[in-house]
Amino acid sequence: MKMSIDSAKLIKYVGCQIETFFPDESIDIIELGRHSDLALQRTEYCFSKVNSKYFWDGNEVVFNHLHADQYAMFLYILSNTLFRQQVDPILCTKVFQLNRYIHGIDIYYEVELPEIFLFVHSIGTVLGRAKYSNYFMVYQGCNVGGSPDKSNQLVYPDLKEHVTMHPGSSILGDCTVGRNSTLAAGSLLINQNLDVNSLYMGNPRDHRVNKREKQHYAWR
Repeated sequence: MKMSIDSAKLIKYVGCQIETFFPDESIDIIELGRHSDLALQRTEYCFSKVNSKYFWDGNEVVFNHLHADQYAMFLYILSNTLFRQQVDPILCTKVFQLNRYIHGIDIYYEVELPEIFLFVHSIGTVLGRAKYSNYFMVYQGCNVGGSPDKSNQLVYPDLKEHVTMHPGSSILGDCTVGRNSTLAAGSLLINQNLDVNSLYMGNPRDHRVNKREKQHYAWR
């Protein structure tokens, strides 16, 4: 993977940002770096599936730490990797919170995004404890989360492969979103299923669903 700075400098960069935002105590930079190779492997695999000159230059994967979407994706992967490796939750939390402070994106480190996903200008996006599948793409101002059922228990969506959420769209509650489906900008899907190859526009009171066959051009 072609990186704008090498892995050691990247982890030092992350560590400096964490200590700037959270000056309560110094973090364990060695512990952070110990798991960085695994996080970067996951990042490289994810980026390798994105059909964009900013992610793939025709020969190899590209990671620019100053590319906001790429860096936001990496910080999520890093926080989740630390969680998977059972690192101190305080460090996991600080990486998660760093992503919120810098990019305005809220994805708790315990949330399991798929191995292949893409953020597009995703300021103000909140992704909760749903079931996500590969080739998930999300734009700015989106929300995925739970909704209470009849017994007042939160139920979360199930998103199949190739789901795209355009700006300001939300998927809440007991929803199964079929493969190759898209939510139009500003749409709200709540406690409702979507068939495969669907384009959903609107909200529960006023919506329509069109069929779509092509997969999004964003994927290689």
